[in-house]
Amino acid sequence: MLSISSLVRQRGPLTRAALLVSTLSLSACLDNSVDPGGNVIPAGPDTLPFNQPNLYPEGLEFDTNNGRFLVSSETNGSIGQVRGDGYSSFATDGRLISSVGLQIDELRNRLLVAVADPGYNLDRTSAATKNKLAALASFDNLGRTLDFVDLGRLRPGVNHFANDVAVDGNGNAYITDSFAPIIYKVDAVGVASVFLEDERLRAPADKFGLNGIEYHPDGYLLVAKSDDGSLFKVPVAAPTTFTKVAISQNLVGLDGLSLQDLNTVYAVTNTQAKVYRLVTTNAFADATVTGTFATLPQYPTTLARRNDAETYVLYSNLNALQAQKTPPVADYTIAKLKF
Repeated sequence: MLSISSLVRQRGPLTRAALLVSTLSLSACLDNSVDPGGNVIPAGPDTLPFNQPNLYPEGLEFDTNNGRFLVSSETNGSIGQVRGDGYSSFATDGRLISSVGLQIDELRNRLLVAVADPGYNLDRTSAATKNKLAALASFDNLGRTLDFVDLGRLRPGVNHFANDVAVDGNGNAYITDSFAPIIYKVDAVGVASVFLEDERLRAPADKFGLNGIEYHPDGYLLVAKSDDGSLFKVPVAAPTTFTKVAISQNLVGLDGLSLQDLNTVYAVTNTQAKVYRLVTTNAFADATVTGTFATLPQYPTTLARRNDAETYVLYSNLNALQAQKTPPVADYTIAKLKF
């Protein structure tokens, strides 16, 4: 099953109490963690390499119950699983042109997938979908398709790129669009709407805008904007009152986010090849960098929390794809953060 304990999930609809427990656990643990029953969870590997030619994964999640990472693919659209013995297929659907961000909804045992078409899947891209597609797909715990929701139809005639997805405790999914200044909402029964649209969220035509997104159990979203490195706080009950989190660090290239506890979020900067630990004392009115992890120069995109002591970063090598490197990259790495 894809169900994952709220005490150790990276990006599910965590409760405030669970994140308080996580805060205490992080202060007490080094390499090992404990499960809800108090049993010690063995430390994971420092790196998990895997081979799959021309995969170029952007999204990453960790499935605790099955002991596997899930990864997306910009070039074939499929969802794969990565264990110690390598990569294998988990789910596919002909409508997945490029699978991007991943989100396990632990309460409903489903995997949510942001779907786009940047033109990298040569078998499925088309003039009708290239740079126009934004969709949300969902799969059950056996990799069977549950739903496919077209988001781009809400704003036809403009460019779209569904990038990342977060979910709240009620099953509402929130999806960022990198090519339009929009955050979409898809409720638990699949009804889609524009949750927030604001010109302040727009990026220049040749840049990626909105990117990583996380739901905070105090009722707001944290949203990354890549082109200028902004981090926004968006109240779910009043999204138009969103504010920019004041951060002195240059975060240009901001990509995936991972909420660690009520006051800490990890943030990947793909072009800087770094992961920053951001800490707040005032509910993300502002945040301070308290640690930096330097990644390999392989375009890190996002994060997955294996347990309350270990978070991993994905080396996507998307820079090689963007540069049309030949032969395509075959070897990828999921690496443990060490601040």
